[in-house]
Amino acid sequence: MTTDLSSVLDSVPREPGSAKPDPILKVSNVRRSFGGLVAVDVDHLEVQRGVITALIGPNGAGKTTFFNLLTNFDNPDTGSRTFEGRDLQGIPAHKVANLGMVRTFQLTKSLSRMTVIDNMRLGATRQIGESLSKALLPFTWKRQEAEVTARADELLERFKLSHMREEYAGTLSGGQRKLLEMARALMVQPTMVMLDEPMAGVNPALKQSLLDHVKGLRDQGMTVLFVEHDMDMVQEISDWVVVMAEGRIIAEGPPSSIANNQAVVDAYLGSHHDSALNLEGSE
Repeated sequence: MTTDLSSVLDSVPREPGSAKPDPILKVSNVRRSFGGLVAVDVDHLEVQRGVITALIGPNGAGKTTFFNLLTNFDNPDTGSRTFEGRDLQGIPAHKVANLGMVRTFQLTKSLSRMTVIDNMRLGATRQIGESLSKALLPFTWKRQEAEVTARADELLERFKLSHMREEYAGTLSGGQRKLLEMARALMVQPTMVMLDEPMAGVNPALKQSLLDHVKGLRDQGMTVLFVEHDMDMVQEISDWVVVMAEGRIIAEGPPSSIANNQAVVDAYLGSHHDSALNLEGSE
C-alpha cells in the first residue's frame, strides 16, 4: 500500500461503521433473515477505495451471505448498498459485474468441460457476438474476439496458466482453479474485486503465488475485499480488517489493532478471555 493510503487509514476511527475518506462501497441498514434466523444485520460499512480490506469472523458469522448481498446474488430484506455512488438495488448480479464490481466464490465456478482459454473469453463483458443477430455475422465480432483472446492470454501468462490454455478446466488442480477464477474476474476489467476465501483448498506451493496476485490487484489501483480464515494471509496483505460476528460488524481497524480488540477475542474464543487473540493461528 502506498504511503498516502497508509496515512489516510491512520486517520480513520477504529470502530464499527467508521467513515472512510474515499469509500467505493457503502452499506447501510442491510438485514437478511432466513425464517427466524437473522444472518446479516449491518448498520453501516464503508470500504475504502484502493486498499485491501479483509472480512473475517467465526464460522457462521454471515460473511458469505453478506458477500452475496453486496453483489446481488441475494437480496436483502432491508437496507441500501451503493457502489461508486450508484444504488445497487434491483440491479442483476451480472450487471453489477459490468459496473466494475466482480467476485469469486468459495467453491470455484469454472466450467469444467470448457477449455481454460474459453473460460477466460466468457469473462469478458459487452461482447458483440453474444447478440443472436450479430452472432451470424462474424465480421461484426471477429476483431473484438481477437482482442478479448489477446487479453485472456496476457492474464493466463501473468497467472502462470498459459501452459494449460487448451486443457479442460476440469483437469486443473484446486489451486489452479482459484487462479483461473481470479484471472477470469479480471477479464471484466473491474475497479473492485471481491474474493470469497481465496486460500480455501489451495496447497502451500500455490498459496504464495495467490498472495502475490492479490497484492498485485491493489498495486494496479483496484480495491480488494476478501473473506478469509487464513489469518496469516490477513496479517500479511490486508490494510484494513472488518470483523463480523452473528451477522453484525463488531470491529474495524488495521490488522495490528484487531488482535487486541476484546470484542473480537470474545467472538472467536467466547467471553471471559483476557488474552489477545492470536490471529496467526486462529481458524
